[in-house]
Amino acid sequence: MYSLRLSRLAPLLSCKDGSVCVCSVVQCRFTGEGMSEQQQIDESRKEIDRLDDEILRLLNERSGHVIAIGKAKRKADPQALLHTAGREAFVIDRLVRQNTGPFPDEAIRPVYREIMSASLSLEGTQTVAYLGPPATFTHLAALGKFGESAQYVPVSGIKEVFDEVERERAIYGVVPIENSTEGVVNYTLDMFIDSNLMIYGEVMQEISHYFMSKSERIEDVVKIYSHSHALAQCRNWLKTNMADVPMVEASSTSRAAQRCQEEPRAAAIASELAADMYGLHVLQSKIEDNVNNFTRFLVLCKHGAEPTGKDKTSVMMSFKDKAGALYDLLRPVASSGINMTKIESRPSRRKAWEYIFFVDFEGHMQEDRIRRTIEELKGRCLFMKVLGSYPAHS
Repeated sequence: MYSLRLSRLAPLLSCKDGSVCVCSVVQCRFTGEGMSEQQQIDESRKEIDRLDDEILRLLNERSGHVIAIGKAKRKADPQALLHTAGREAFVIDRLVRQNTGPFPDEAIRPVYREIMSASLSLEGTQTVAYLGPPATFTHLAALGKFGESAQYVPVSGIKEVFDEVERERAIYGVVPIENSTEGVVNYTLDMFIDSNLMIYGEVMQEISHYFMSKSERIEDVVKIYSHSHALAQCRNWLKTNMADVPMVEASSTSRAAQRCQEEPRAAAIASELAADMYGLHVLQSKIEDNVNNFTRFLVLCKHGAEPTGKDKTSVMMSFKDKAGALYDLLRPVASSGINMTKIESRPSRRKAWEYIFFVDFEGHMQEDRIRRTIEELKGRCLFMKVLGSYPAHS
């Protein structure tokens, strides 16, 4: 039996053909008995149209409340952030817990990301700097965090992303920090040494590489452009299929795709979005060597994020080079029962043979155990800097 749950209680009426009809209901069911398949489709589409009208009305009602919240925030603090990471996480987590289907849980996040993005744009422009040009993986990560309604500012390098936020030409910045195949992005770590920006969030972006060209035949390709990380992540495919073709590094995967617009026999390794944006043919899809290829991106801001209950804290620190120094430094973390999720070392640029450690662990600076542990660590370090507490990617 064909069944459709509707949205409001209303009387059941008898149709002329003897089937049961429903006028505007929930809890009542349209059975479709006596109807042809096409009639059932037509009736369902009418009901979908009615529900879409109601969804649109509710979205506008929701937006009115968002605007009111934005006005109240600005009245209380003209510098207040309109985007609230904790509230965003709470809304999505609550909806996922409430969801009874059949609408899939994994679709709730992108749907509400766009609803929130559009709503925030009514309060004020949300500017986001990223490593450009458009269609880089950093751009995709930024879109995944802030949605289509934010204003995106492509810049030429990671340093420029930091500069845009520090000089308040953008509210947020998005930079890569590590890849599951190639490891940490050292330049991003180095930028934190002198920057006063905070980490406001993180994004895990699945990375799939596409081989593209103006040409429609892979045999015509005489040169390959891409970013060094993308070339490294596809080295096995390139060795097997393009061993004799020279490879040229580009400043980004999108810049590589741009160059192919003017060189018909060149190819690029970039995102699928780049192929669409720059009018290239995809000659081979998903050529990355590791199918579980992810890059972690950080969101930069001048302000920190409030706790959500599922957070990370990132710190950087250095200490005297002596036997057992690292053990002494990390012992307070272990004794407090704090889960460390990452540790990375970099040579200090200030003194030879001195190292700076970048550490991520679970929890927020507003938690007592995190705050106590940070204070204890400070007493053991030559130098320590808290880079931020922020919602962990979920």
